[in-house]
Amino acid sequence: MTSDGAHDHDQADQTRASAHTGDHQPIGEVVDAQIVDSDVAETGGTPATPCAGSPGHTDPDYTEQGVPSFDFVRDKIEKRISTAIGSQELAEATSEGRGVDEMLRARDEAARKKLEEIRKSMGS
Repeated sequence: MTSDGAHDHDQADQTRASAHTGDHQPIGEVVDAQIVDSDVAETGGTPATPCAGSPGHTDPDYTEQGVPSFDFVRDKIEKRISTAIGSQELAEATSEGRGVDEMLRARDEAARKKLEEIRKSMGS
């Protein structure tokens, strides 16, 4: 199959897929885009800055060796603690959360009683 045939096949698949979504544009097609040959394209004169995740990008939260900074680690821990406290407060404030707590207490009490029963039956 030629490259044009493969392209036509991909467009047909996208058009069929778009029929299921109700769109009039094939999925993945960019509207009002201009295709430019990369050899001919001119740069705007400003140097490109590396994006986060690219090899030339230096994340301020990490050293060049990839070690996280103390501030980054501390902030992450504080955020997790805040989230945990907020989740606990939210659970305690709702009737569902209180119900779950009561079920856990009842289960723990039943487990404690069963353990005592087993110990007595073993003669301990």
